[in-house]
Amino acid sequence: MSQRARQMARVVNDLGMHLRAAGAVVQVAGRFKAEIWLEHDGNRVNGKSIMSVLSLAAARGAEISVQAEGADAQEAVDAIILLIQHGFSMP
Repeated sequence: MSQRARQMARVVNDLGMHLRAAGAVVQVAGRFKAEIWLEHDGNRVNGKSIMSVLSLAAARGAEISVQAEGADAQEAVDAIILLIQHGFSMP
């Protein structure tokens, strides 16, 4: 049975969703089997694609929805939320 998870996070780092931040998200997302999506301002993108994540253009203070579906969905969402909350640096 497939699990689904969803949680919101606010971008806290000064530069927002820039290249390094997008790369960190994709790197973390790639550790999970679940399908992962990020959503900002109605734009929903694949969380495992760096170009897609960059296209969100989420600035500091932006609300991002992290969604996943698959056996490890909750773990994937938790890991990406933690990453966002720590300014895209692994705690």
